[in-house]
Amino acid sequence: MNNLDAAALLSKIAASLDILGENKFKVRAYENAAKTIGGLEVHFGTYAEAGTLLDLPGIGKAIAEKLTELNKTGKIPYFEELRREVPDGIHEVMSLPGLGAKKARILWKELGITSGAQLEEAAKAGKIAGLAGFGERTQKKILEAIAGAGKNEGFYLTSQAWAVARELIAYLNPVVAGAAVAGSLRRGKSIVRDVDLLASADKPREVIEHFARGPAASEVIAKGGTKCSIRLFNGLQVDLRVVADDEYPAALLYFTGSKEHNIQLRARAVKRGWTLNEYGLFKGKNRLESDSEEALYKHLGLSYVPPELREGRGEVELAEEGKIPQLIDNKDITGILHVHSTWSDGTASIQDMAEKARRLGYKWMGLSDHSKAASYAHGLDDSRLKKQMKEVAAMNAKWKDFRILHGMEVDILPDGTLDLSDELSGKLDFVIGSIHSRFDMTESEMTERVCKVMASPHFDVLGHPTGRLLLRREGFKIDLEKVIQTAKKEGKVVELNANPHRLDLDDAHARRAKELGVKMSIDPDAHSVSGLEDVEFGLRTARRAGLQAGDVLNSLPAEKVKARFAGC
Repeated sequence: MNNLDAAALLSKIAASLDILGENKFKVRAYENAAKTIGGLEVHFGTYAEAGTLLDLPGIGKAIAEKLTELNKTGKIPYFEELRREVPDGIHEVMSLPGLGAKKARILWKELGITSGAQLEEAAKAGKIAGLAGFGERTQKKILEAIAGAGKNEGFYLTSQAWAVARELIAYLNPVVAGAAVAGSLRRGKSIVRDVDLLASADKPREVIEHFARGPAASEVIAKGGTKCSIRLFNGLQVDLRVVADDEYPAALLYFTGSKEHNIQLRARAVKRGWTLNEYGLFKGKNRLESDSEEALYKHLGLSYVPPELREGRGEVELAEEGKIPQLIDNKDITGILHVHSTWSDGTASIQDMAEKARRLGYKWMGLSDHSKAASYAHGLDDSRLKKQMKEVAAMNAKWKDFRILHGMEVDILPDGTLDLSDELSGKLDFVIGSIHSRFDMTESEMTERVCKVMASPHFDVLGHPTGRLLLRREGFKIDLEKVIQTAKKEGKVVELNANPHRLDLDDAHARRAKELGVKMSIDPDAHSVSGLEDVEFGLRTARRAGLQAGDVLNSLPAEKVKARFAGC
């Protein structure tokens, strides 16, 4: 069980305790422990085996014992006890937007609702509107949330899928010549239905057997001589195909997709009198020598197409003309904005976040804790912000090779103003403006709210522009075309939020921003040291959008970033 899975289990314990009406401090203890474990850089088992779990923030003796047991057995007996009191389906009910523990408990106790299906049935029958604290509006929102959840069923976040893929490739490496991720995950999609793995080996059946009996598999769905499908405990399906070494390049190309891209490549092969399939590129019965995907593209008269662009959206024509852009890569990123610390709702100090950023090779980091309107996130009032300014200044005085740009993630209030005084806004290096409230505004109202704030001289970056949470919450209604046009007019930066729960902007709107010449910023929205590594997910979305280093703020040195904001 990896850190994300362990954190999810701790979160379920917290939710169960909350539903049962347990002490809020106990609930919060498990919530904080979940944040800590989910944000670790190394496997939690390393701490459990070394007996150092108590050294981690938010981990007390009782939770440390449960994590140690989880590391040994893969289970927490305490959670199994809670499951006998709280039906599993309650967590499904709680996960719907607008339904927390309090309302879930009322639905359970008053109407006996313990699953999403029962909730939908009760809402359609009009039984929920009559409950105290609900009403017709809440009932309508519940039905809308259920409809949205149905569309997401069977999908997983890219971060979940990559964590699994990396563990399984590490497990396969000792018994294969090579292994790689394929499918939509390799193409950088924001959510996926499954994980596709490809491996090359002389004895495929031995690899298949090794894979099927691995610790990750809770169920073997299908198994053959060269293919195996398993299901993990969280329901995610992983498909492995094993091929011979000389088939590997073509198989990787074929199983990466997309279907539309492959069709176009096969059509080019046919025009040459050849055949392209998962086994190779053939002239008659003779396979053309191709030791890589690059070689296959070259045979077809094309420059190499990065996986993120293989969607049948004009990339083959660009490759024919040799005009595939040099996509942005991790080496182009010199620094990052949108980093939280323990001053608001982060789990690590400013120094810990900065030192991690330095270890990642960044030259600067933009600290941006929440403003006071975000009381749920312990947002900073003017007094605390002034104290934080002194801490940042003292830290910057210590480093010659790294700089902390001091900013803030400021709430965009419903009237289109910033939740920060002009005096303090002017003393910050930058301001990220984000929406965290009144998601129910009409499209025109929300668009006006955002466009108005972008005219402020103290506003620099539009944070997570649609407010979406993948697989949990649709974005609010907003005219992004008008917003991007306004950003262009006002010279503002638009964020591509790299947090895998957001990935907001999506690749389509990021492509549009590039077309208009709007500068973007790939930001991790990090609340933990490991969260800084989420930049990789934003990079994949940026590459799907065709972004290059010059399109993003992150490729600039700190001095130029600061100067740009000073000139806004």
